[in-house]
Amino acid sequence: MRPQGSVTLRRLQDTRSRDTSLQPFELFIGLRYTRAKRRNHFISVIALISMLGIALGVTALIVVLSVMNGFQKELRTRILGVASHVQISGPGNRLESWLEVSEIAQKHPDVIAVAPFVMAQSMLSFGSAVQGAVIRGIDPQAESRVADVGKHMKAGSLEALQPGEFGIVLGAELARALTVRPGETVVLIAPQGQVTPAGILPRLRQFRVVGVFEVGMYEYDFGLAYIHIADAQRLYRLDDAVSGVRLRIKDLLDAPRVARELAQRLPGQAFVSDWTRSHANFFRAVEIEKRVMFIILTLIVAVAAFNIVSALVMAVTDKQADIAILRTLGAAPGSVMKIFMVQGASWA
Repeated sequence: MRPQGSVTLRRLQDTRSRDTSLQPFELFIGLRYTRAKRRNHFISVIALISMLGIALGVTALIVVLSVMNGFQKELRTRILGVASHVQISGPGNRLESWLEVSEIAQKHPDVIAVAPFVMAQSMLSFGSAVQGAVIRGIDPQAESRVADVGKHMKAGSLEALQPGEFGIVLGAELARALTVRPGETVVLIAPQGQVTPAGILPRLRQFRVVGVFEVGMYEYDFGLAYIHIADAQRLYRLDDAVSGVRLRIKDLLDAPRVARELAQRLPGQAFVSDWTRSHANFFRAVEIEKRVMFIILTLIVAVAAFNIVSALVMAVTDKQADIAILRTLGAAPGSVMKIFMVQGASWA
């Protein structure tokens, strides 16, 4: 009969000819080291602190990135509730062939909806209050397909804008600055003047407030007002022309690609832009902040990982006698390394 030690030595020597995958005895010894009482309690304290450090670092990393991603999504939702995914405008804020442009845009497979618009700067007056605002002439039915302003109405609705009735929908902050309420009348002062014997006078038009919206973005709530596109064409003397066309696409992240493809297909001097250009500062700032926070929190996790490595180095030093016994029995250096890898993984 062969001695028991010889059989054990033979079995351990056979492991050298096997593949480099983790063997059962390596896993067993590594887990046994983890559960065993250590003679050096200092190593245990370092390992415990390292595990807590990694847990706190990973938790902070997940929480911060989740908050940043949620903030970015909320900001994008609020901005795109008013802004369009892609916008096509003409030179001098005038697009004559907008019907042809709309047909070309609708043929693109990623375009869901198209809506014409008229945009101009004007002054709004109510009583003694005067405020500047961007006036956007829209078709309420078409606008509801490219933007979500209708979902943010505090009073009235976009459908109350009817051609020839000269109704207006104000942002909540703009209405508050003018101290005007739905049903009251404001005076719109157009920048294009009219020639009279007394000279050039600004054109005035009374509009009845039929609604108030609030999207949560001060830029829009304070400086934007909607009127019907037919009233805007008449007020700004555009005849049948518009300022441009707004598009909604399937995936808003594809807006830059869709804008480039449409720019190659459209005739004339049409200018194509997407939401990433018109609000680039917001999203660039959020993206940079998110990357910096990721780097900082990753360094926190790295520091905790270095502590685990130092604890493993001390554990290897503490187990020199055990390593010598395993090597004497025939364990390969790779097997010894895997034992301590199992121990380190269990700490992490």
